[in-house]
Amino acid sequence: MSSRLVTRSRLLLWGGCLALALALPLIFRSSFLISLLCQMGIMVVFSLSYNMLLGQTGLLSFGHAVYYGLGAFATMHTLNALGKDGGPLVVALLPAVGACAGLAGGVVLGYVTTRKAGTTFAMITLGIGELVAACSLMFPGVFGGEGGVSGNRVIGKESFLGFNWGPQVEMYGLIVMWAFVCTVAMFALTQTPLGRMANAVRDNPERAEFVGYDTERVRLLMVILSGMFAGAAGGLTALNYEIVTAETLNAHTSGVVLLMTFVGGIGFFYGPIIGAILITVMQIVVGGMTHAWLLYFGLFFLFMVLKAPGGIASLIAVQRNLWNAGLFGRMLPHYLAMMLPVLILLAGLVGVVELSYALLAGDGVGAGDTATRVLGMQLKLGTPAPWVTALAVTGAGMILTRWIGGRAGTAWNSTLATLHGDKA
Repeated sequence: MSSRLVTRSRLLLWGGCLALALALPLIFRSSFLISLLCQMGIMVVFSLSYNMLLGQTGLLSFGHAVYYGLGAFATMHTLNALGKDGGPLVVALLPAVGACAGLAGGVVLGYVTTRKAGTTFAMITLGIGELVAACSLMFPGVFGGEGGVSGNRVIGKESFLGFNWGPQVEMYGLIVMWAFVCTVAMFALTQTPLGRMANAVRDNPERAEFVGYDTERVRLLMVILSGMFAGAAGGLTALNYEIVTAETLNAHTSGVVLLMTFVGGIGFFYGPIIGAILITVMQIVVGGMTHAWLLYFGLFFLFMVLKAPGGIASLIAVQRNLWNAGLFGRMLPHYLAMMLPVLILLAGLVGVVELSYALLAGDGVGAGDTATRVLGMQLKLGTPAPWVTALAVTGAGMILTRWIGGRAGTAWNSTLATLHGDKA
């Protein structure tokens, strides 16, 4: 392994991240938060595996959940086959079974999908994804039908180093270790000749062929490896939830991982990690607070596409450049000034959305004297007071955001001009 890949600062960074992840259960002790952290760890591996296709190789896939689901089903069937003959150590290694299943799926399906690139590749993956999802309901003996396949991760009579993987906090430790190993392996792959050639195929496939590389083979290898890591994530989700359904294979799961990767930033290795954490929180936390969370997510995604197409990681990278150039302090007062109007605008929008959702759901319709619980408050939807208040707060937020944002935009353009001038 080259000295460029292993440096002291990088070892400290990876070690610090691992230590922080292992210490989180000491800070967040509730079972809900530990379960949330488990889901985050699984989605980090899944989204990083997808970024191997979209970010590194330039392959837009609409069927990446196939490898994730195959890994999950293979792990669950292996777990059930072991039964009482297995043990905690064997269970800890079961995600490797999911990785092998994902790798095998990548070999078979990748041979078909990687014959073409671009839009054709995307459409082929969409078709194969729908085909496999349909098969999951057609063969209940393998996929369990609509009920899926369930199992019990606590097998054997003896523990391994005191662990039997029954408590959720123990499962979290197992997920962290697997996620750490997979993340380091995927990062190391980006520094290999294959990873560099995948970038070349993404940027200029014609030139890559001109210098003697088989672009189809490069795409196939990346699909196979991506499927392997996605299968490992599927194995972890099978152990975590102890049930696997057809939902792990369908287009919804493929769409979620695509959005995670895009929102986080496909041009950066750590981008999908940010996207996986953020969207998992939106799905579970925000989804538990309001039924309109999909609308909020849609608005957030639209904002990212219009204002930050490079993802959250691109915004972080710009701030880092400003910091290195000594210009971050020039923008900090403007960032702080923007916080209040943005919060006011968000509060107003949330009020309008929640009131509208409650009204469309039939709460308080035709009953002006009947109070309905909205955002923790008892409001009468048949009266104009809550609507006027929400619209007034939204309007005030828009005016303040536009006024203060205009000044911040002028300062931003000036700062970027200074930054680019220094670089020139």
